[in-house]
Amino acid sequence: MTYDFIVIGSGPAGEGAAMQAAKAKKRVAVVENYERVGGGCTHWGTIPSKALRHATQMLVELRRHPLLSNAMELPTVPFARLLHGSEDVVRKQAAMRRNFYERNHVQVFKGHARFTGPNELTVTAPGGVVETLTAKGFLVATGSRPYRPPEIDFSHPRIFESDTILRLNRDPQSITIYGAGVIGCEYASIFRNFGIKVNLVNSRDKLLSFLDDEIIDALAFFLRDQGIIIRHNEEYQRIEPLDDGVVLHLASGKKLKTDILLWANGRTGNSQDLGLEALGVQIDHRGNIAVNDCYQTALPHLYAAGDVIGPPALASASYDQGRAAAMHFSEGKCPSRAAHVVPAGIYTSPEISCIGRTEAELTKAKVPYEVGQAQFRNMARAQITGQTVGMLKLLFHRESLELLGIHCFGDQASEIIHIGQSVMNSGNNSLSYFANTTFNYPTMAEAYRVAALNGLNRLF
Repeated sequence: MTYDFIVIGSGPAGEGAAMQAAKAKKRVAVVENYERVGGGCTHWGTIPSKALRHATQMLVELRRHPLLSNAMELPTVPFARLLHGSEDVVRKQAAMRRNFYERNHVQVFKGHARFTGPNELTVTAPGGVVETLTAKGFLVATGSRPYRPPEIDFSHPRIFESDTILRLNRDPQSITIYGAGVIGCEYASIFRNFGIKVNLVNSRDKLLSFLDDEIIDALAFFLRDQGIIIRHNEEYQRIEPLDDGVVLHLASGKKLKTDILLWANGRTGNSQDLGLEALGVQIDHRGNIAVNDCYQTALPHLYAAGDVIGPPALASASYDQGRAAAMHFSEGKCPSRAAHVVPAGIYTSPEISCIGRTEAELTKAKVPYEVGQAQFRNMARAQITGQTVGMLKLLFHRESLELLGIHCFGDQASEIIHIGQSVMNSGNNSLSYFANTTFNYPTMAEAYRVAALNGLNRLF
C-alpha cells in the first residue's frame, strides 16, 4: 500500500505529525507496535504516573485538613489500588486518541515496522502477517525506554524501573531510588507521600542541575523535610537481590537495604531493529537519532521526533516536534527548534516549572538582570487553600525590563508557568505587563503582579 507520509509510533510526536499531515490533505498511515494507540506517554509513562501522584496528593491533603483529619477515621488504601486508579484515565485517553485517527482518516497498522528500503517498510503484525508499505516521507517517533544495565536482574520481583514500577503489586515499607533526575525525584515524592521510607541516590553533586539554583535548594530542602534521605555523589557498585529485600552496594562502601529498588538512571531511544542503520541514519550510543533543525535525518525524507531524538524528552515538546516535521514535509518549511521557549514541568511535591534562562546562565553570559519574587505564603489564595509552600521568581533585564526567565516552585506550578510563557512569547515581553495588569483576587495568578512590583522596587 502506498501513502504520502507514514509515522512509526503513536505517542505525542507521532500523533502531532499524523494530525498535521492529515490536515495538509496528505494520505497518512501510522504504525503502532502496542495494542492501543497513545505511546508510552499514555500507557506507562506520563499519564499513569501523574494519575498516581494525584491520588497520593489527595491522601496527603486529607491527612493535613484540620477538619477532616480530626472528624473522621481516614481510610487505609493499598498502594496497588492507587496504581489501578489510573486505568480509567488511560482507557479514556487511548479511546480519545483512537478517535482522532478515525476522524482524520489516518490508517493505523498494528505491528512492528522495519525499513527495507529508503521508501519502503514492512509491518509484522502480532499474528505474523507481514504487510509492505511505501511512502514519500516517514517519521520515526518510537519514543524511549528506561536504560537497563545488563548486569542488573530486572526479572527479580523486587527490582523495578520506571515502566515496571507501575505494576507494583505489594505495599513496600521502604524503597531505594537510584537516579535523582526528573523521574527519580517525582517517584521519591510519590512514595514518600504514601508514607514509604525513601532513599534517593544521586550520582551527581546536586538535584536537577538544569534548574535555577534557588529552586534546586528549595526542592532539596522540602524533600528532606518530608523525610526523604538524599545521598549525593554516589555510584552504584552492584545490586544484591534477596528474598526479603534488595541491597544497593555503593562504590563509597555504603550498603542500602530496602524492600524494593527503583532504577531511574537514564533512558534509551527505541531506534533498534528498525533497519535505520542500513539506510545511513546516525544513531548514538543511547539510541538517539541525529536530526537537523527541521527534524530530518541523514535522509531528507526521513524524519525523527520525540524522545527518540533525546532531550528535552517532554510530551509537550514532542508533539510540537512531530507537527514541525510534518509541516516541513508538507510545506517545505518548519518552525525553528529555537523558535519558541519550551516550559518544563516537574511533578514533585511541590511541583516545579520553569521557562527561559536561570540566574547562573545569565551571570555567565554577563547579562545585567534583576529578580522579582512572590512568596506563596503571602498570597491570599495560597492561605485559603493551605498550599503556602513555594514562590514565583521572575528574571528580567535591568534596562529593557525584558523577561529572561520564569521559575515557579509550589502547588500548580506547571499551570502557573503558562501565564508567563504567553507573555515571553508575545510582542510585549516586559515586566511592565505584569505590573500594570489587573488580576483576579484572590488567585495564584496574582503572584505575577506581586513579583513584578517586587522586581521594580529593586531597581535604582
